[in-house]
Amino acid sequence: MTAVLLFLAMLLDAALGEPEWLWRRVPHPAVLMGRAVAWCDDKLNTGQARRAKGLAAIAGLVVAAAVTGQILSLLGPVVEVLVVAILLAQRSLVAHTNAVADGLRLSLPAGRRAVAMIVSRDTADMSPSAVARSAIESASENLSDGVIAPAFWFLIGGLPGILVYKVVNTADSMIGYRTPRHKDFGWASARLDDLLNLIPARLTALLIALPSGVINDWRAIAGDARLHRSPNAGWPEAAMARALGVALAGPRAYDGAMQNFAWVHPAGRRTLAAADVDAAIRRLWQAWGVMLGLCAILILISS
Repeated sequence: MTAVLLFLAMLLDAALGEPEWLWRRVPHPAVLMGRAVAWCDDKLNTGQARRAKGLAAIAGLVVAAAVTGQILSLLGPVVEVLVVAILLAQRSLVAHTNAVADGLRLSLPAGRRAVAMIVSRDTADMSPSAVARSAIESASENLSDGVIAPAFWFLIGGLPGILVYKVVNTADSMIGYRTPRHKDFGWASARLDDLLNLIPARLTALLIALPSGVINDWRAIAGDARLHRSPNAGWPEAAMARALGVALAGPRAYDGAMQNFAWVHPAGRRTLAAADVDAAIRRLWQAWGVMLGLCAILILISS
């Protein structure tokens, strides 16, 4: 039954995406989660024992998400499909990535403005290749975080599973940084997010590699993934890099300071353009299609 609900939710999300008219009137669930995380950060991230307080905060958020999911699941399959569709982000991910490609085709400043909407690195002095590369990296990571991982945890744990994943991922994106303020308080959120993404990140890499014909390069993809600063984000990036024949990651600037990150698939092409972003979008849809096919197989097996 869960596979059927996910199958329908994936189709609904892909067809309609984010209903902006609705979110102008009521807060998106991700916004509510963000407010909850911000409240914890404001009220608990003070004084001594910040790591313990951060652990307590994420534990409370997880329990609240699980309980909310259990309550919502009692309202029937229609509500479940709607909630899951809202928490998936395939159509939104494609739209934001496509905006970068369209911006680059218009002008370099337009491309920079579009990519600044989806990445946290400095964009003011980016070259066209850096703009395209940043968009492709963001698309790869967010395919895992925004589509495959939520779908995976819904299959495993129903609405409680997907809501727990989303609140942990939201917490990691807000407080899971090694900054003076958050290195202790956000430690538990970051580690739990790493754990919850362990399987989905590798599954995402597989979903990219299979339809693109680079599955035979799996050992090389795994090696490239280990070059990435993140234990999980490197997997979809490495698969996408091989699928497109390009080099991803590499040096970039944050807050005016250049960070010398390693290249993922360093032998790949480093001159990128809008057409490469278009190709990455096709890979996003191919991976989505394979995931949808897996749901169909699960439905047939369980029927």
